[in-house]
Amino acid sequence: MLELTNVEVIYSDVILAVKGISLTVGQGQCVALLGGNGAGKSTTLKAISRVITMEDGDVTGGTISFEGERIERADAADIVKRGLVHIMEGRRVLRHLTTEQNLLVGGHMEPSGRAVRQRLEEVYDRIGRLAALKNRIAGYLSGGEQQMVVIGRAMMANPKLIMIDEPSLGLAPLMVEEVFALLRSLKASGMTLLIVEQNTRVALDIADYGYVMENGRIVLEGAASDLKTNEDVREFYLGLTMEGERKSYREVKHYRRRKRWLG
Repeated sequence: MLELTNVEVIYSDVILAVKGISLTVGQGQCVALLGGNGAGKSTTLKAISRVITMEDGDVTGGTISFEGERIERADAADIVKRGLVHIMEGRRVLRHLTTEQNLLVGGHMEPSGRAVRQRLEEVYDRIGRLAALKNRIAGYLSGGEQQMVVIGRAMMANPKLIMIDEPSLGLAPLMVEEVFALLRSLKASGMTLLIVEQNTRVALDIADYGYVMENGRIVLEGAASDLKTNEDVREFYLGLTMEGERKSYREVKHYRRRKRWLG
């Protein structure tokens, strides 16, 4: 469904942020894009959705295809119309509007008011919490509730593929579980997902396949089940030994990826 081939992204004509990455997302698949801060994960999603152009960045090499058609030069609104929706990091709700008004904004491309109301009811059926919050001002919701709102707003666009950036960022553990339960529900219904996440454990629990990025490059990829048992992933990203014991912060901080990752 989505394919990136040797994609390069540069900011302000000088900063090389993504360095020739290739990845694929199959229909109905959940793919996790993992890595630390500054690895290039968010930039990759912005390049796909074309939001990158609003930040003085551009795709300067390679190709991006969605359902067999190249989109690396497409308009951002056209990409949404095609069914590829990007939920950006930071729970960007329209803070002065109600929950329902936020959701209705997501359905602005629907052809009729009747279609919008139908999509709204489908979202409320899927995310019951939002129905109870529909008249609440979004800016006063908790972080987890706001994350539900932006996922619901993405669903209003009738997407085929949802890209979501750091869905667990800043949330309490119980809310992380609730957000990822919703993502599992979407996956079970056939939705295709590309998730950028620093919480490697929760990401690999839901994903079918994963890619690990460092310094703008993909350094490791594989089935999620394989990555969970990979010694490097466990030590560097999960902070666990192969016996399942948690390593100290000092050990994790000074750990260095084994040379075979780049071999």
